[in-house]
Amino acid sequence: MAKLILHRLLWTVPLLFIVSVLTFVLLALTPGDPAAAVLGTAATPENVDALREQLGLNQPWYLQYWNWLTSALTGDLGTSLINRTPVIGQLTSRLPVTLSLVAAATVVSAVFGIAFGVFSAVRGGWAGRMTDAFSMLGFAIPNYWLGLILVMVFSVQLRLLPATGFTPITDDAGKWLASIALPVITLAVGGITMVAKNTRDAMRDVMGRDFIDNLRAEGWPEGRIVFRHALRNASIPIVTAIGVFFVGVLGGTVLVENVFAMPGLGGLAVSSTQSHDIPVLLGVTLFFCTGVVIVNLIVDIVYGLLNPKARAS
Repeated sequence: MAKLILHRLLWTVPLLFIVSVLTFVLLALTPGDPAAAVLGTAATPENVDALREQLGLNQPWYLQYWNWLTSALTGDLGTSLINRTPVIGQLTSRLPVTLSLVAAATVVSAVFGIAFGVFSAVRGGWAGRMTDAFSMLGFAIPNYWLGLILVMVFSVQLRLLPATGFTPITDDAGKWLASIALPVITLAVGGITMVAKNTRDAMRDVMGRDFIDNLRAEGWPEGRIVFRHALRNASIPIVTAIGVFFVGVLGGTVLVENVFAMPGLGGLAVSSTQSHDIPVLLGVTLFFCTGVVIVNLIVDIVYGLLNPKARAS
């Protein structure tokens, strides 16, 4: 297990490097000028050129990247080109919002998805067909459209939940839960259907094996067979589906945070892209990439705990 963890961690360094280079190059090639964005449309070309020199934007892109990289290796992600505040401060202030959405959506998707998947696998028939139908529907519905519908129903018409904003859990747990309820539902619908379908397919495969028939012949209770033996043996595809959803929902927060006007990393990524704020966008990208690496590492560890053969791979 230690060898597996070390191997995954060693791959993190080149991965983060490649992602940062690609992000920097792609953003450097896109149209836009941070100096012009800071000074506004009334700025003269001379003022724009002077600010570009002050910000170091007149240097070749590879020198700009090298300067950023040498600072990042010491833990300094630089300063925003637009508001001149430290990037790390902007990221840490917005991280709780995104983490709340991603973690809550993953938990909701895992709990309800596994429950529906096990139910449909055990019951079969109409329950399986309903799972397939809801899976197709969940994948087809766009997040932003579902979010707007939820706002219209639960915020505008019923006035049960807030449509925008975020309350930290440290301020008020109840208001925190209310503020993330609609965004989490928006993100979790697709995850529930994906986990449910993977759970049903994996459970049906396991329930048809000989050892399940032997346990039934020995008189084991059906509930114990399902949850202690079948679900455990079907857990690897389920864990994979949950991990894939977590990675995908990081990208989903970009749209959802903008729909619900939440001050998270997704909204920061959009604003920094529009303003061509390279240091901020690089910081957001590294945070997202690090999250993906951590989740993949956790999934690998769970694989090793569930299947001893995976520890040697």
